[in-house]
Amino acid sequence: MPIVAPTSENGYSGLGDQASGMVRKLWRGLIAGDALRKLLLMTRPYETLAGAAERAFEQSIEGVEAVLQTPGVPPRDALAALVEAMGRARDAFAAVPARYERGRPLIGVVGEIFCRLNTFSNYEAVRKIEAHGGEAWISDIAEWVWYTNWAHGYDLRRRGRRFSLAMLGNKVKQFVQRRDEHAIVAPLAEAFVGYEEPDDIHAQALKPGWPYLPADGARGEMALSVGKAIYLYNKGADGIVDIAPFSCMNGIVSEGVYHAVAADHEDIPIRNFYFDSTTSNMDRDLDIFMELAQSYQKRKTRRRRYPARFEA
Repeated sequence: MPIVAPTSENGYSGLGDQASGMVRKLWRGLIAGDALRKLLLMTRPYETLAGAAERAFEQSIEGVEAVLQTPGVPPRDALAALVEAMGRARDAFAAVPARYERGRPLIGVVGEIFCRLNTFSNYEAVRKIEAHGGEAWISDIAEWVWYTNWAHGYDLRRRGRRFSLAMLGNKVKQFVQRRDEHAIVAPLAEAFVGYEEPDDIHAQALKPGWPYLPADGARGEMALSVGKAIYLYNKGADGIVDIAPFSCMNGIVSEGVYHAVAADHEDIPIRNFYFDSTTSNMDRDLDIFMELAQSYQKRKTRRRRYPARFEA
């Protein structure tokens, strides 16, 4: 039995040696899942029929799953079917009864990948943000893959392998990944106006955070969280929440530099929340944080871009 041990050190390319077709299917599913989560979070705070956005999300997930679990479909046909499923998802969310009014604070959510995305682990943190009058923009999973691709290429250059088969493989893989990503999210381009994710993770997310946590030395989620916080600031976010499990090194290191980040970016409110198996300080502190976000919203210079569905 082959043992597969994927690692971020080489952008998870080791997994591809054993199951190249599966890797591409996983990537496509990951992109589709990230996009559907984004649709859910940009719709749910504005719905006028409770639970309608969640139902559209579940329906859309089932549509994506039906495509991905069908065996023996050529890659090109499978991609076309997935694009069609994303178009149906767009229509399902557009049909959700909602009143899109401007002014709701936009809160960027960064931090440890599992904890920020697993609602059980973070005690429904995003729903709590929504209950306090906010809208959450949560960092997706794909950004971690783009980050590991960059880190792999950086390490190859550092070891003098800029011109090597490994570097060629890295570039080809990223080209294919980006092409699939663009195709899958294309039906949602109009819905995602103002919610665009970075096209270049190094230039748009890592480089802005370099003065605080240089990504060539501070490896892992900490550099990505700090850089993404600045990216979200530039997109017009009204506050940043960093979610991490209790005693998480990435969260602690990020928290250590957030004061400087905020001071250099109009004092945008940034708050770390740590979670363990018994307690959370989010309920206690979120009221104050949202007041700070609302105050920042009134004085900020980085204005948010709204899609056409929002009332002027």
